[in-house]
Amino acid sequence: MELKGLASLLVGLVAAGSIAAAVGPKPTDYVASRQQPDGGFAERGGGSDPTLTAWAVLGLQAAGRNPAASRRDGASALEYLADKPYPAATDLALRVLALRALGQGAEPLSARLVELRRPDGRIGPLVNSTIWGVLALRAAGRPAGAASVRYLLRQQRPSGGWGWAPGGAADSNDTAAAIQALRAAGITGKPVRRGLLYLRRLQTRDGGFALARGRPADSQSTAWSIQAFVAAGEPAPAKALRFLERMRRADGSFRYSARYVTTPTMVTAQVLPALARKPFPLR
Repeated sequence: MELKGLASLLVGLVAAGSIAAAVGPKPTDYVASRQQPDGGFAERGGGSDPTLTAWAVLGLQAAGRNPAASRRDGASALEYLADKPYPAATDLALRVLALRALGQGAEPLSARLVELRRPDGRIGPLVNSTIWGVLALRAAGRPAGAASVRYLLRQQRPSGGWGWAPGGAADSNDTAAAIQALRAAGITGKPVRRGLLYLRRLQTRDGGFALARGRPADSQSTAWSIQAFVAAGEPAPAKALRFLERMRRADGSFRYSARYVTTPTMVTAQVLPALARKPFPLR
């Protein structure tokens, strides 16, 4: 390894370690505290939500905390998720990812994802749903599907990024997720390099990553971008890790941005895999 790369890696390790060693409640404690008696997870003042529950499971598992155990005073996350419908392809994909993180089989649900694949390779109606469909299929041990991989490659924008919908403007979140999906499908080379270059252009002076050009950095965009770099075999950007460190609050949760605190359970759950430097699908 070159000295420059080694130095960046060591700085990243120090930054990640300082977050983990910070005084006060751990981020995992905060997320775990938001589990409800029905087994689902909720934002403060709200009710259990299947999508938030899936993200909480993924974040806790990535951080090395077993999310499968039943609560002493109620149901488990597995029991909660097993009882909820999945109205859209992305919801279905997140359910598969969460079930696999819980150590459960997801064959019927992953088979349903395959059934949702369209002739052009899309899984569901969107680029976003195809990205998460590919990640879920790989988590379930299924092939990504050559048609779906080709579809994602065709949807890369001239900027190098990917957008939510076909032909839509690129953003960091979908780009970071697309890079992880392509890497999970075994794709390397120019598409991944172009995607990382697009992400680099969205890194702000404070070290975080913005959703789109002209916007301030936020914790979720920063976390997903970190995962994309790790998935591509690059060091986690040290400045991005330090940005996340500054976003951590006294209760263990993470701010959405320097200016706003919103949906802290969701934000913290999505930051956890980046702190652990584990891209999707979790292995």
